[in-house]
Amino acid sequence: MDKFRMMFQFLQSNQESFMNGICGIMALASAQMYSVFEFSCPCMPEYNHSYGIGLLIVPPIWFFLLGFVLNNNVSVLAEEWRRPTGKREKDPSILRYMLCSITQRSLIAPAVWVSVTLMDGKSFLCAFSVNLDIERFGNYSLIKEMPETEKIKLLAKIPCKDLFEHQEIRVAASRYIKCISQACGWMFLLMITFTAFLIRAIRPCFTQAAFLKTKYWSHYIDIERKMFDETCKEHAKSFAKVCIHQYFENISGEMRSFHGHRPGKCDGDYEDEDKKGDGEEKLLGIRAQDDMNKALWNWHTCKPALALRTEQTNGENQDKLNGNGTINGFANSHTLNVEKKEWAVYYSKV
Repeated sequence: MDKFRMMFQFLQSNQESFMNGICGIMALASAQMYSVFEFSCPCMPEYNHSYGIGLLIVPPIWFFLLGFVLNNNVSVLAEEWRRPTGKREKDPSILRYMLCSITQRSLIAPAVWVSVTLMDGKSFLCAFSVNLDIERFGNYSLIKEMPETEKIKLLAKIPCKDLFEHQEIRVAASRYIKCISQACGWMFLLMITFTAFLIRAIRPCFTQAAFLKTKYWSHYIDIERKMFDETCKEHAKSFAKVCIHQYFENISGEMRSFHGHRPGKCDGDYEDEDKKGDGEEKLLGIRAQDDMNKALWNWHTCKPALALRTEQTNGENQDKLNGNGTINGFANSHTLNVEKKEWAVYYSKV
C-alpha cells in the first residue's frame, strides 16, 4: 500500500510529465489500432465517400475528446471560468494559457491517426475511387458503352479486390490514389511541423513577463485546488475522529454512571486526550456542520483575494522596534544591556 501511495504522490508532483507520457501512449495506441483495425470498404457509391472520410475524421475527434477527458486541468479550467468573481478577479490570459496547454496535448493522438491514415491510403481510395477517370488506367472499351450509373458502380468496386474483375486497372488506380494520399499525408506533417516551429520561434518575440505571469498563476490555481482538497480531507478526517471520540466518551460516561464507577483517569486516557487534542488542532476552529458548509460555500462564491495579510509580520517588527528607536538591540549605535547566556563546550579525544 505504501508503494502505491508513493507512486500516486510521484504522479501528482510530476503531473505535466505524466500527461505528456499519456499523450504519447495515446498516439502509439492510435497507430496500433489503425494497423490492427480491419479496413472494409463497402464498395457502394452511396457509402464509399462517407465511410472513407468518416474513418479519416471521426477517430481523431474521439482521440481529441479523450485527451480532454484524461486531462485533470479541464476541471480546473471549467471551475475557474464559471466561478463567481467575488474578491478575486478572473484573468482571461490565464484561461487562454490553460486552454492552449490542454489543446496542444490533446492534438497529439489525432495528428498521429490522420498521418498514419493518409500514409496508408486505403480510406482515401475508398472515398475518392468514384471520381477517377478510368480512361487513364486501361482498356477504354470496358466502359465505352456502359451507362453512367453502371460506370459509377464499377468505379466504387475498385477498393475491393474480390469484386473488381480487371486487376490491372484496379492496381493502377489504387497506386494513383495512394500516391495522392501519401502526398497529402506529407503535406499534413509538414504543416504541423511548421506550425509548431512558428509557435516556438514567435513566442520569445512577445513579452516574456506576460507569459511568465500566466504560467505562474495557472500553476498556482492548480496547486491551490490540490491543497484545498487535501486540507478538506484532513479536516474531514479530524472532524470524524473528534466526533467518534466524543461519542464513545458519552457512551462510556453513561455506562460508568449506570454501574456506579467513578470516572477516573489513567495513562491511556491521557494519551487519548493528547491524540484528540492533535485532531482538534486540525479542525482550524470549524467545529459545526453549518460552519463548514458556510466555509465551503464562501470558498466557491467568494474566493479570497491574492494578497497575503502582513499583520503578523508588522507585529513582529513592532516588537523589535522599541519606544527608544531600538532595532535588534541597537539604539543610537549603542547596544542595550542584554542578558548573555553562558555556554559550556566539551571536547572529546575519542
